[in-house]
Amino acid sequence: MEKSENASASTLLEEDKDGSNTQQSAEGFAANFKYLTIGVLFGIVFVKAEIVSWFRIQEMFRFDSFHMYGVIGSAVLVGLLSVQVIKRFSIKTTSGEEVVIPDKTFSQGQIYGGLLFGVGWAITGACPGPLFAQIGSGYRAVIITLLSAIAGTWTYGLLRPKLPH
Repeated sequence: MEKSENASASTLLEEDKDGSNTQQSAEGFAANFKYLTIGVLFGIVFVKAEIVSWFRIQEMFRFDSFHMYGVIGSAVLVGLLSVQVIKRFSIKTTSGEEVVIPDKTFSQGQIYGGLLFGVGWAITGACPGPLFAQIGSGYRAVIITLLSAIAGTWTYGLLRPKLPH
């Protein structure tokens, strides 16, 4: 059983050239409802911690406050530790599938994409996750930012084969 799971994980890693989701079984309604609930709670934490505040984000880009750097640094640290725990203890998903984390390769597109992302973040005061929390908080003008983000994602998907990777 263990050997076939490792062979399956190796196959997934070979097929996963772009870091896409390699989950083998589809999630049901209950699982998707669980993700929605966690997302709503996460959004409430974003609002209460002022992570979605346009003023906090502007403070960060002007180097006027440590608030956002502390939040982002804490998230990076928690992410690093979580990945190490998942890899070290071979933790499986709630449906029993092995968690596969492929090695990442560097490309110039990551620098251009990161710069473009940062410019968009500075102009709009939001990255994709907090957009939903801002809309949920009643900032309806952010719907334009969300539609722009969706259009940008769609455009990337359309042009992806022609871009450097």
